[in-house]
Amino acid sequence: YSSPLLATSLRQKQLTTTASAGESRLHPPEKLAILIDRSESVDEVLQIHAAILRHNILLHRNPVLNLKLHRAYASHGKIRQSLTLFHQTIDPDLFLFTAAINTVSVNGLNDQAFLLYVRLLSSEIVPNEFTFSSILKSCSTQSGKAIHTHVLKFGTGLDPYVATGLLDVYAKGGDLVSAEKVFDRMPQRSLVSSTAMITCYTKQGNVEAARGLFDRMCERDIVSWNVMIDGYAQHGFPNEALMLFQKLLAERKPKPDEITVVATLSACSQIGALESGRWIHVFIKNSRRIRLNVKVCTALIDMYSKCGSLDEAILVFNDTPRKDIVAWNAMISGYAVHGYSQEALRLFDEMQGTTGLKPTDITFIGLLQACAHGGLVKEGVRMFESMGQEYGIKPKIEH
Repeated sequence: YSSPLLATSLRQKQLTTTASAGESRLHPPEKLAILIDRSESVDEVLQIHAAILRHNILLHRNPVLNLKLHRAYASHGKIRQSLTLFHQTIDPDLFLFTAAINTVSVNGLNDQAFLLYVRLLSSEIVPNEFTFSSILKSCSTQSGKAIHTHVLKFGTGLDPYVATGLLDVYAKGGDLVSAEKVFDRMPQRSLVSSTAMITCYTKQGNVEAARGLFDRMCERDIVSWNVMIDGYAQHGFPNEALMLFQKLLAERKPKPDEITVVATLSACSQIGALESGRWIHVFIKNSRRIRLNVKVCTALIDMYSKCGSLDEAILVFNDTPRKDIVAWNAMISGYAVHGYSQEALRLFDEMQGTTGLKPTDITFIGLLQACAHGGLVKEGVRMFESMGQEYGIKPKIEH
């Protein structure tokens, strides 16, 4: 069993840490399964797979080994190899089906997830709660409702993970009625399920119901705080967003992250709270947890521009790492709002000449606003025409 190739390919500790008498009596498939559990790199997994082939071990006759190998490939991002294992398996069992569905779902391969799910049903295998939790990750609201009927049919509706998965589907799709039905029927409400319900409320603009549920939660993590703060900011309650941010700081735990400050800076922008925005900027600089990445910097640029401090917006823009189109748009709009038409156009030319980024409809809103403020009629007409002719952007009412 201990061939020279395998012995030299895996870390020595993995081959020598088998001191127990129980392990020494295991047959090759069991030993290889243990090695898969101990593997730390894809190279080790590949060598174990090679040993399986060399020993003529039939994976479909060793379902545990097959499942572990599938999961090992998937955990290292080798989706093609993990799916090849699945498709080569004769009569895959429920556990391998579920693992394969989960693999493609978490990697955004939604169509493949449903093909696997249909194949599972056609094999007359009864899905369990883990199967439903996996397939729900690939569901839209419509397909989620179809899966919901299967959940009820097979009697796993009260499982907390399945219920949370259904709730998440309905929350993302804004189906408040269906979400409330699932939530109300849950025997135990987890932190994740409560946060998903708050998300659903805020997406529908029902911040009062969201805050009521938020306040009733026994436990709140930073995700739930972020959803509530952002819900206030996105639906015209900036003062409430700022007060909730202050409450978060006062409670000391959990600690704010990038998403927290981006949402709070948006609230500052809406009411011109420059001093609050400056305080948050200092807070970010002093934080070990929050990085001044492009999203945070863009929120600062937008805040300073809308709060009347263009110079500070320019300083942040110049220090922004790896600027994306959203950051450039924020600065172009900042120049436009303050009446610096030529600077806005110059910045657009600089973006075009140095970055290769393609402008969006938001870019042209800023540019046309700049032309309007500066009385640049011909330039504005040229910009408007170039939207469709050069960039394939259809004008909207904002243009």
